Order: sequence, then structure tokens, then C-alpha cells
Amino acid sequence: MQIIDYGVSRLSVIPVRKETADQSEQVTQLLFGDDYEVLEQTKDRKWLRIRINFDQYEGWIDARQHHSISREHFEYISRAEFKISLDLSSSLLYNKTPLPILIGSIIPITGAELFKMEEQFAFNGDSKSLGQKREFDFLRSIATKYINAPYLWGGKSPFGIDCSGFVQMVFKICGYKLLRDASQQANQGKSVKAFEEAEPGDVTFFRNNENKIVHTGIILNDHRIIHASGRVRIDQLTTEGIVNSETKAVSHQLSHIRRILAS
Repeated sequence: MQIIDYGVSRLSVIPVRKETADQSEQVTQLLFGDDYEVLEQTKDRKWLRIRINFDQYEGWIDARQHHSISREHFEYISRAEFKISLDLSSSLLYNKTPLPILIGSIIPITGAELFKMEEQFAFNGDSKSLGQKREFDFLRSIATKYINAPYLWGGKSPFGIDCSGFVQMVFKICGYKLLRDASQQANQGKSVKAFEEAEPGDVTFFRNNENKIVHTGIILNDHRIIHASGRVRIDQLTTEGIVNSETKAVSHQLSHIRRILAS
């Protein structure tokens, strides 16, 4: 399909919807700094269908929330080693105006000079290089920052996040690319053959009665799991699945385990 424009999020959070209506299901979100291609525009010019560069996920955004960039700028973003924010929430000065941003936002600042563009940024929060791969201890510290974040379908922020969005964001901050949905993530990385071989940092997947992948989470020490179910929480993981720490009932049936972190 022909690309008709390119864009980058210049708001803290932008909902990406399944259809062209504010009432439509939110399928994912753009955080500040996320770049995308514009594939289609509605006849009334109110909605744009986009493909997010990071995970190739598609959906519709409000055209009023679109920030157009050139193809050259889009290609530069893909090559650049930008920073990713580590604070749950912080702010930056964008064109001399304060703007709140959330953990996992892309900060267009590199070790080299800024790309020659009209936009101006100033950021003093905690960050790391986007592509720098980190180990389990760092991953755990990032994952636990989301504790008690409310569950939100399609969400990717500490103020609303779903299970696969949580896993994707934690690994993104740690320097790894995961796809958006649990069913897509379920085929990434390396297979862990047996439950006893699981290690902290491995990603677990859970199935429904139709054997479809419907949930995911990250293994911590002592066979605990951190996942988004009602809220981001820590429960116990067994060969059956997730044992809710409050009700002691199995809430999700274990399907399989994958290893994403480099050995």
C-alpha cells in the first residue's frame, strides 16, 4: 500500500482505534516519540489509518493528533539511537512549552547533535539508550514500576495498560522488540521446553478453553509472575497456571514459556 504521509507522536498518549470513531475499541496507543506511517485517510479527513514503526501494528488515529514529518525525518528516526524515558512520569520542554510524558516515551536526543529540525527539546529525566539491551535485574526494576497500574484494553502506560502492552513496554525499555498482541509474542524468542527450566525474565503465555493465547506475563524469582490482570500485580506461577495470591484460585491456564533475554 502506498504511504501517504509519515508522523510522530508529539502528545503524551494517543489512542489508536479499531475503527474511525471516538467510541471505537482502543487497540493500542502511541506514546510520545513513537513514529508511524500513514496508510489511509477518511474522505472527511478526520481519521488516519497508521502503521506503527516499532511493531507494525495498524489502527486509526484522530487526524487532529497527527504530527506530520518528512520521509527523511522518518528514516532518520529509524536509524537514530534515541533515548527512552525511565521515570513513571516526567516532563520535557517541547518548543519551550512543558509537556508531560510517560515511562517508555522516546526522547529524540542522541549523543551526537540533534537532527536539524525546527522542534526543540529539553529533558532532564532519567533515560537510557533505546537499543541498549539490559539484564534481568534491570528488567525487574522496570516491571515493578508498573505495579498497581490499572488494566486498560489497548493501554501502554502506567495509568492504563493491558497484559501484552505491559510485556511489550518492559522489554522495549530493556532494548528488545516484541510484537503487540500476546498471540504474536507467543512465537518470539526461544522455547523453554519444561516448567522446571524457566528462568527469571522468561515470558509466560496462557490459553483459554479453546486453546487460544489470551494472556501473558513475566516470570520473577521464586516462580512468581508479574502481569496485568485487573491491575499490574504479582502472583504465583505453577505448572497449572497463575495462582491468584488473594483467592488462591488458578486464574489463567499455562500454555508455554518463551525466553527473550539474551543469555
